[in-house]
Amino acid sequence: MPTYEYKCTACGHVFERVQRMTDKPVTRCEKCGKKVEKVFYAVPIVFSGSGFHINDYAPDKMRGDKPKPESESKPETKTVPKPEPAAAKTPDDRD
Repeated sequence: MPTYEYKCTACGHVFERVQRMTDKPVTRCEKCGKKVEKVFYAVPIVFSGSGFHINDYAPDKMRGDKPKPESESKPETKTVPKPEPAAAKTPDDRD
């Protein structure tokens, strides 16, 4: 059976009741007898398994994976100096 939380609109008293879903909601405060309202909370949603962006495409730090060591994350590349282009010949340089 679910537990429902109620809050009195007059005195601010907060209390819980375990009720069936078919039971009528509580309408009066157990302390002062004034009107009460149900308290609603945001329910956390967890997306798990494949097919969700957070699991398949998100960066490692968002998924909670351990970062890869530098040697594994970037392949080693060697820089090769580019040869300098030959100077273009001008009409004066013709043989």
